[in-house]
Amino acid sequence: MQKTLLALAATMTIAGAAQAEQMVFTSWGGTTQDAQAAHWAAPFTEKTGTAVVQDGPTDYGKIKAMVEAGAVTWDVVDVEFDWALQAGAQGLLEPLDFSVIDKSKLDPRFVSDFAVGSFYYSFVLGWNPANFGGEQPATLADLFDTAKFPGKRTFYKWSAPGVIEAALLADGVAPEDLYPLDLDRAFAKLDTIKADIIWWEGGAQSQQLLASGEAPIGFFWNGRLAALAADGMPVGISWDQNITAADALVVPKGTVNKETAMRFIAEATSAEGQAAFAAASGYAPINLESADLMSPEVRATLPDAQTAVQVNADMAYWAQHRDEIGNRWYAWQAQ
Repeated sequence: MQKTLLALAATMTIAGAAQAEQMVFTSWGGTTQDAQAAHWAAPFTEKTGTAVVQDGPTDYGKIKAMVEAGAVTWDVVDVEFDWALQAGAQGLLEPLDFSVIDKSKLDPRFVSDFAVGSFYYSFVLGWNPANFGGEQPATLADLFDTAKFPGKRTFYKWSAPGVIEAALLADGVAPEDLYPLDLDRAFAKLDTIKADIIWWEGGAQSQQLLASGEAPIGFFWNGRLAALAADGMPVGISWDQNITAADALVVPKGTVNKETAMRFIAEATSAEGQAAFAAASGYAPINLESADLMSPEVRATLPDAQTAVQVNADMAYWAQHRDEIGNRWYAWQAQ
């Protein structure tokens, strides 16, 4: 009996060591995941010896199917924060281990039992200056004014915080009165430019639409505009009423690498990891100590330097109403 127990313990130790040699991180691809790989995964591998396999893009249906089938192959996933809140309540995620992840150093807006912020970003008004004359766009109202600023507009295709709020703000709703969202009013405002909208499905596509002039004005993730500017393209950016939202790091329920996943999230949300990622991506860090590790020049370009004119999307509201809003959103697009 004792030999059997010893053999079993040895087998479990070997299996645990094997698991620790590799984990899978899944995100949205593009320059954002490149920065996550460089500034989170590489340091984690150097410190722990655990290889981090990159996968993607994030797919909510796939996460649900994995969990329900008991065949989870993704260990840490970058998701939208409102989805994370919803998925945690639905039992699709592992509770995070805050004895490993130090949540006291993290922005409390982006911490829940099942998720912590990956980074936070702003939706901002952006435009190609080459397509406009002397007067340049400046406000969300300008985004909806096709007479004053003609041309196609581009918006994020998927149902998520941002576009609904922008329509309401452009229609004169005060930021403090946004929630609960007046969907009738928002869709009526969107109807006024519906024929002029080109939808972008990912950040790279949004950049292509703007750079080509096919859609010379739109509503973008701020980091994508920063990347275009860094590549030398003149880009117009207005932070007026920039709308914040966040991505989150989650662990699908049932992963065999749960402990490794928690250590990876601790590394990804460290002050150093967040500062390096923010500088590379143009998105804001969620670690409250990261700002001190960054140059003032870089910090000035990030969403957390624009709080005076910032509107925070209500992640809890979206988590509660995500399906309801989504059903109406996609039905309206199809009309």
